[in-house]
Amino acid sequence: MAGLPMSELPSKEVDADARAALLLTAGLTLARLIALFRTPLELYPDEAQYWLWSRALAFGYYSKPPMVAWAIWASTAFGGDTEPWVRLPAVLFQGAATLTVFWIGRGLYGSRTALAAAALYAFTPAIQLSATVVATDAPLLFFIGLAIWAYVGLQGAAGRRRLLLAAGLGAALGLAFLSKYAAIYALIGIGLHTGVSPAARRRWSPATAGLALAAFLAVIGPNLAWNAAHGFATFQHTAADAHWTRSALFNPGKFGAFLAAQVAIFGPIPFAVLIAGSGLLAWRRRLEPADVLLLCFALPPLAIVAAQAFVSRAHANWSGAGYLPGAILVAAWLMRWRARRTLIAALAMGAAVAAGFLALVLQPRIADSLGQANSLKRARGWGQSAEVVVRKAREAAPEGLSAIAVNNRFLYYSLAYYGRAYFREPLAAPLKIWVRGESAGNQAEASAPLTPKDGQRVLAVAYESWFNTEMAADFARVEAPEIDDVWLDRGRQRTLDMFVGVGFRPRPRDPKTGYPTPPWRPGNSVSLSPKL
Repeated sequence: MAGLPMSELPSKEVDADARAALLLTAGLTLARLIALFRTPLELYPDEAQYWLWSRALAFGYYSKPPMVAWAIWASTAFGGDTEPWVRLPAVLFQGAATLTVFWIGRGLYGSRTALAAAALYAFTPAIQLSATVVATDAPLLFFIGLAIWAYVGLQGAAGRRRLLLAAGLGAALGLAFLSKYAAIYALIGIGLHTGVSPAARRRWSPATAGLALAAFLAVIGPNLAWNAAHGFATFQHTAADAHWTRSALFNPGKFGAFLAAQVAIFGPIPFAVLIAGSGLLAWRRRLEPADVLLLCFALPPLAIVAAQAFVSRAHANWSGAGYLPGAILVAAWLMRWRARRTLIAALAMGAAVAAGFLALVLQPRIADSLGQANSLKRARGWGQSAEVVVRKAREAAPEGLSAIAVNNRFLYYSLAYYGRAYFREPLAAPLKIWVRGESAGNQAEASAPLTPKDGQRVLAVAYESWFNTEMAADFARVEAPEIDDVWLDRGRQRTLDMFVGVGFRPRPRDPKTGYPTPPWRPGNSVSLSPKL
């Protein structure tokens, strides 16, 4: 591959760069761990959801592949169910991903560029969030990094080593798919590079291709079998999340917002270098073979998700599969162009963002003072919300409760986590969710729907008063209505509408909306105003 061969670099310089990469990774990991174990921020509802999944290990779940749940199971089995141990996999996966960036960069461009790439990646704004919030992106990026590393090695390997690398490539791709189906971009990258590079095509033989495919299928096979047994639920959810509908087609505003988000989360300098450099070097035909390889992995996520944003909608992190190869490419170009000041500026901006983010994690009041409290509202107040619901459940318990039912998945998962001590009690009412539509729209509704069987006497909780009247209308009688507010900060609160519902009999859903609608049945015309 293009780049300075490792044999031409002084060994002391290579070792020094490797040590620097290790120290950088170790230092950032330690800082993130300190923030993780000292932050007052609670689990986001999605984090609580992944924790609940980890209590019942499976080869798949309704909306995501299983890797995040497996990782949480391992970390909490070691340290317990508290928030830092739930989030620990995010820190470790991103630390390991930073090291894969170094080794990929070293194999393609030499150790000095690899060190710059590792620093750029480690200080990427999106990575700061990914390293402290347990989600699917951190394991995805790590395993994509392993896959690219194996693919780079495959380009120059021979004999038995090439076969081992082919098997490792297939296994890493399989693990990336078990993390998030956005791993498809890595497959696209391999196919694209094989198509445009005659040298890359020569590296494949029936033996290497067969080994890579066999390893890939062996790893991903159980998840495919799980999906087949569950009506391909995860695939359907992933497809539905794209929201490709006629009414949503062609949204230049959302396209512009997506690109602006990429500037913010990848960094303004790295994003500008990646886009401008790709166009300029391609036009001048000065792309080196290593550049072409990385472009095949970095550009498809950005281009495909940008198109998705234009025709429908797209979250900023959906292009995250390109961040890792993109960081290496940006570092390589800045080093090649001797743009030292630009590289230093990019690293300084990234380091400042990282320091600021860790400060916010440690002291959320900083966000409050800056008027950014809204950005942290989903990580606050869930423990207190659970206390309110459990208190109400205990008050209603003497007359008997057949279930506690909520009408929102955020509240369901957060209550499952922060009310876990209550739900482990032998006589605790089981946690259920009221299904608003005609069928389940998420895993909570699929696995724990409120049914007439467990709906004799239910503590019903409506999140932020959403669909509270529709929920109440599914009961024959409503008793003891109560409204509680949980303060998240000085200006924001979470409202919980609670009542005891007797005789759950869900009405037919409206054929147009799929939702239940008034009028109410006789005997159910009870005001939900709180008793003061």
